Amino acid sequence: MAVSKEKVRLNSKVLRLTELSVLLALILIMGFTPIGYIKLGVIEMTIITVPVIIGAVVIDPAAGALLGFAFGMTSFLQCVFGMSAFGVAMLEVNPFFAFLVCVPTRTLMGWLTGLFFKAIKQNNIGGYAVTGLVGSLLNTLFFMSVLLICFWNTEFLQSIAAVLGTTGVLAFLIAFVGINGIVEAISCTILAAVICAALNRWFDS
Repeated sequence: MAVSKEKVRLNSKVLRLTELSVLLALILIMGFTPIGYIKLGVIEMTIITVPVIIGAVVIDPAAGALLGFAFGMTSFLQCVFGMSAFGVAMLEVNPFFAFLVCVPTRTLMGWLTGLFFKAIKQNNIGGYAVTGLVGSLLNTLFFMSVLLICFWNTEFLQSIAAVLGTTGVLAFLIAFVGINGIVEAISCTILAAVICAALNRWFDS
């Protein structure tokens, strides 16, 4: 029996909403447990970029933007609820700037990651891996850029620079991101590639 186009579209919408709901739930769980934010002194490493990248790849750029917004909000709420010492310090200096560092950066990351995947047209594990790497790098780029623009001349960031033994912006960037950024990028690349490939096989089966 032939399946109507309306039923196919309905099933597609239900699947999209289901995927989106699961990824949003995962982001919320990771955002408020030690799973999502690994605290290393004043620096935090996160793998919450992974579900954002998965949504941007498996669903579309709009889903990536929504998931990125959710990621950013968990980050900002960590500042508000005192769950992140770094975030609390940002909030005390300037709450609006803290919001800019956390939320728009992650929203833009999710959207652009989805656009990148659409542009390369590589629906395979190599494409997923590259997109995972790009998503992680975009997250770091946007977060650090806005952080430096908003807070570089504040006592808050200058005190961290002093602890790290740096004076210039570039030296601070390298010291602040450092090994953690490399590990984060590698983790996102591998996890995004493996999970997206598994989901793609499951949907095609």
